[in-house]
Parts: sequence; C-alpha cells; structure tokens
Amino acid sequence: MLRAHGMTDVSLTILQETAEDGPAIERLHERTFGPGRYAKSAYRLREQVAHSLDLSFTARVGTLLVGSVRLSPIRVGETRALLLGPLTVEPPFRDRGVGQALIARALEAARAGGHKLVLLVGDESYYGKSGFTRVPPGRASMPGPVDAARLLVAELTAGAFDGVSGAIRAEWET
Repeated sequence: MLRAHGMTDVSLTILQETAEDGPAIERLHERTFGPGRYAKSAYRLREQVAHSLDLSFTARVGTLLVGSVRLSPIRVGETRALLLGPLTVEPPFRDRGVGQALIARALEAARAGGHKLVLLVGDESYYGKSGFTRVPPGRASMPGPVDAARLLVAELTAGAFDGVSGAIRAEWET
C-alpha cells in the first residue's frame, strides 16, 4: 500500500511490462514528457535499441496504468550496462512512492539477471535514494549534449564501475 497525501491508501501493483502495454505507455510518455522528449540525448539513444521487456515494469492502481520504467541494453566503452528510462508516473500519483517502487523492482530484476551496472540521466537528489551517484567527470560520455552532473550510475555489484570508461552507446545483439 502507498499512502497518498490527504487521500485514502492506494493499492499499487508492479507488473512486468508486456508487449500489449506498449501503446498505453507511449500515451503516458506523451502526456508526461510531450514532444520535447524526442530531442533528449537519452531518448535518442533508446531509439537505437529495444528496451528489455523482462527488465521493464508497469505500476497500476487497479487496472489503471499509473507508471512505467524501462531498462535498455547499452555499453559504456566495452562494458555492458543498462540504461534506465524513461521513468514515468502520472502526475496525480507523483510524490507517493510510485517511481521509487518502479526503480526498486527494475534494479532487483537487473541484479537477479546478472547485470552489474545501470546508468541514467536524471536528478541525483531523486535517483540517489535508489543508489545512483554521479559518474565521475570524463569517465563516460553520452551521444549528444548531456549535463554531466545528471549522468548517474548504480553499481548492482560492488566495484562494478571500477575501470569502466568510454562512450555510451546502444548495445546490439550479436
């Protein structure tokens, strides 16, 4: 149960994303991010590779889709990693723990799947609650303009980011 500000408790269900969820998630992205999302470097990178359905999740209150998080395969230099995002929560359900619950479930699934690193572009004050820290200056670079202070990494195993550096690019299946 999530406690809503001034409202009754809401029962939140986190489910693995399915292919059938795609259209509803895209509508959610349109409502929350608008057309400007297409110009963002992280979005442009995600366009190059499909997100991993087994590592992507939806949040629902009853049957209502209220949030989504996706993980996509990338590389930092030659090291395999995942890119978190977009993380999307319907505005009326923000500040109720929905986003943090989605992040926790995605990181748990990534760790269980043997993944070691997750990167994202976002606010450290928010994502730091989930274990993300700033990528040290010069260690990794996104294609296109990105504020270096917003490039964050979470190690799913201790020391996983040690010695990792290079350009961030979409991971292609071989």
